[in-house]
Amino acid sequence: MVKYSAGSLFANALHGHKKWPKQWPDAAPKTSYDVIIVGAGGHGLGAAYYLAKKYGITNVAVIEKGWLGGGNTGRNTTIIRSNYLYDESARIYDHAVDLWDGLSQELNYNVMFSKRGVLMLAHSVHDVQSFQRHIHANRLNGVDNQWLSPEEAKAFCPPLDISPGARYPVMGAALQRRAGTARHDTVAWGYARAAAALGVDIIQNCAVTGIKRGTDGAVRGVETERGFIGANKIGVSAAGNSSVLMQMAGLRFPLESYPLQALVSEPVKPVMPCVVMSNSVHAYISQSDKGELVIGAGTDQYISYSQRGALHILEHTLASICEIFPIFKRMRMLRSWGGVVDVTPDRSPILGKTPVPGLYVNCGWGTGGFKATPGAGNLLAYTIARDEPHPINAPYTLERFKGGRLIDEAAAAAVAH
Repeated sequence: MVKYSAGSLFANALHGHKKWPKQWPDAAPKTSYDVIIVGAGGHGLGAAYYLAKKYGITNVAVIEKGWLGGGNTGRNTTIIRSNYLYDESARIYDHAVDLWDGLSQELNYNVMFSKRGVLMLAHSVHDVQSFQRHIHANRLNGVDNQWLSPEEAKAFCPPLDISPGARYPVMGAALQRRAGTARHDTVAWGYARAAAALGVDIIQNCAVTGIKRGTDGAVRGVETERGFIGANKIGVSAAGNSSVLMQMAGLRFPLESYPLQALVSEPVKPVMPCVVMSNSVHAYISQSDKGELVIGAGTDQYISYSQRGALHILEHTLASICEIFPIFKRMRMLRSWGGVVDVTPDRSPILGKTPVPGLYVNCGWGTGGFKATPGAGNLLAYTIARDEPHPINAPYTLERFKGGRLIDEAAAAAVAH
């Protein structure tokens, strides 16, 4: 079992290596910790950082089956926004946006957060009515959002086709100016470096194989491929694997796993000034700092742990993007990929305590995980440290599925990215 220092982690991460040193001097982890976080993605590393920074709990281990940031954190499409319909969603995502705004300064690490704006297109009367409802709801919750005419949308995003004869005519758009993008994996690197500097151990290439409970039912630690590690508090934040880990503790969670696909084009000079999303065709597009057009789809229709997904999903997405942005028809695809997302019945997360004493969970974000990263980490740390949820994540309890108090963003949040 190997722990790596911040120096070795980032020397490799910055060069894109996936194989880490076999040994690092004085790196043997302890046999027990105050808190174990399962999952070294942005959410898990964020929770570890805030536990150490805000609550003084530094005897923390983050355990990862692969390499740091190698899961969905390394496969997302960078979008950050908080223009969700329901009160609970607006609060939790706006909390995250607030933290994104100062995160580079907080971590002394450039996460490349760019408030370039997210433009959500309306192609029908229903879209117009739905987005205007979103705007009113957002303003009541203190979330910035505004309505643009087709001409104003074109002025904000010049590549957009607003001609009346378009296959997907643009009848207006909702714009959140404070939204934008960040570099997809730097948030994990920044949190990892900052957490390691505060004394947190990051243990990679060490899969959890079991969660051990005592005679009183409370957690006692985790079994791993390389031995037992004890802890009386365990936080699970492992996208795509949460239901499997919960089964290790004897719990069944209402989660399904779906592939989520995206792609990038060959790099070109700056042409896309913002993020554009279309609910009607389930497609979105932005441009990375390297010049690639970043294009993504909604989740596949079939449950799977595949990181490839169905070809017709990407084909439909590309066809739709070419209809909305005809100038991109001659672009070539550089690469495509997929992640696996956990989805709850209402497409909103589960974040809080579980029925097992000492076991906490952060899962079910579906396609909304990246934008929530600092908020989710902060709220998970609060919940673990105080053994109670913060008011922001209190509605996201597992028990809501028994009582029917759902936060149903499934149809309310557009493409949901």
